[in-house]
Amino acid sequence: MTTPSDTQSLILSRAATRPGNLALPLPEGLVGAAAKMVVGKMIARGWLEEVEANLRHHEPMWRETGDGHGTTLIATEAGLEAIGIEPVVASAVVSARRAKAMAEPASDNTGTAKPVAIRAGTKQAQIIAMLQRPEGATVAEMVEATGWLAHTVRGSISGALKKKLGLPIAAEKVEGRGTVYKLPA
Repeated sequence: MTTPSDTQSLILSRAATRPGNLALPLPEGLVGAAAKMVVGKMIARGWLEEVEANLRHHEPMWRETGDGHGTTLIATEAGLEAIGIEPVVASAVVSARRAKAMAEPASDNTGTAKPVAIRAGTKQAQIIAMLQRPEGATVAEMVEATGWLAHTVRGSISGALKKKLGLPIAAEKVEGRGTVYKLPA
């Protein structure tokens, strides 16, 4: 597998911290032909994807399509994997982006987008992996796996995963197990 350059790694790591994995704005100083070349290589390798920008929600635009619309760039699952973000976390975030189809990004009171932190090897990534299993996971199972208290696991599900990352976590009662949380496939 090809290793990203320093510039490509910077673009992907910044995208991983933004709502919806938006790759824009590019690093300062990367403009014109140099930007087109770097982005072109990343799209060719499958690390970035060009999608329609939601201008009503002020998403940054990569290029205009000529019909009054524009495109923006998002980091793909392969792009996030290239910089070491676990595939489970990457696929959950990328699929949530596609499912929302350019939904409004989370914002604070100033109207600016909140950064979303996703790191490989964390307990949060471990919980996401458990939620993506076909059988899902209960709070007790997540407590055992992470060593957290039950209220911390529940807070992580509702705060970090649902609100910050925008993941569509479903809860259902299962006889013999209790409430089971899952990420739809």
